[in-house]
This record gives sequence, structure tokens and C-alpha cells, in this order.
Amino acid sequence: MIVSGELPSNMLVSLGRAAAGLTIGVVLGSTLAVISGLTRAGENALDPPIQMLRTLPSLALTPLFIVWFGIGETPKVALIALGAMFPVYLNLFNGIRGVDPKLIEAARSFGLGGWDLVRHVILPGALPSFLLGLRFALGGAWLILVVAEQINASAGLGYLINNARDFSRTDTIVVCLIVYALLGLAADAIVRALERHALAWRPSFIKS
Repeated sequence: MIVSGELPSNMLVSLGRAAAGLTIGVVLGSTLAVISGLTRAGENALDPPIQMLRTLPSLALTPLFIVWFGIGETPKVALIALGAMFPVYLNLFNGIRGVDPKLIEAARSFGLGGWDLVRHVILPGALPSFLLGLRFALGGAWLILVVAEQINASAGLGYLINNARDFSRTDTIVVCLIVYALLGLAADAIVRALERHALAWRPSFIKS
């Protein structure tokens, strides 16, 4: 499959879908978390509907997404984005609300306020929670990608698995699942490397 180019070409298609969905989910989840975390009005307006939507299984929304968006790329990317949004939102929201009040008081005593306080104190303090949410989002994105690519896909690892199932090619199915696992492991390693770089300022952070 590697020599024929079948595996690399379909793997790139899957990576494109995962990257698009993950990017949309992370941006949306981060934006909503910042709005909800920084203002009481934002929390009252956004948190209840997000929590309600979070209780719905993402994969159970597949038929609805197909009705809304058709059977092209849009429902696949939308499912991945939805699955990636919630971990980022929850962790970043908790991170913002969990910033040490003494740090905020100290920053205000130095004259910081408004956006400067958010940029220099609150967001850096919430960064560990955001990175944790990103790791959960990556795991969720890969899990949903496996199912999303079963939706009338004409390319991708899920497409290969569907074809292999129809022809009882267990070896091809196992190879594709291994590739899914390796891609997920590589993505997690990238986030870990980002963690080591971004959190080097923390005294309690152990470098390895």
C-alpha cells in the first residue's frame, strides 16, 4: 500500500480533515471559553447551551449533520470540530476561573488592568489547562475521524477501511487502524513538546 501510493495519499486526506476540524474546534472552543471565563454575562449566556450540547453524543448527531450539510466534506469536518471544541472549552474555562487571585491582586497593584491583565496574567495562568484541553481534543478528533470517514467517503483511511470490510481484507483494516494510532501518538507528542516549551517558566514543571 505504501509502494503503490494508496496509503500515503489517503492518509493525507485524513490528516487534512482532522487538521481542519481540529483548528475550527480549538478556535471556537477557546473563543467561547475566554468570553465565558472573563465575564459573568458571557458565562450566563454561553455556558448553559454549551453544557446542554456537550451532553449529546457527537456521533449521534451524524444523521442530522448529513441532512443539514449533505454527504460531502462539511459534515465530517463539522463532527470533528464539535468533538474538539468541548475539551478545549471546559479546560480553558476552568483554567481562567482557577487563576490564583493573589496573582491578579499583585498585577493590579503594579497598575495592570483590562486587556493587559488578561494578556499578562490570566491567559498565561490558564495556559496549562488549555494545553491539557488540547491533548483531549486531539484524542477526540482522531476517534471521531474514524467514524466520520465512514460517511460516504471517497478517500481517506476510513474509505480504505470500508473497502477492506466489503472484501474481508482484515490485514488492510489492521494497517489503517495502526496508522490511526500512530498519527494520534505523533499528534500527542507534538503537544507534549509544545508544553515543554510553553511551560518552561513554571518552577514546578519537570523537563524531560
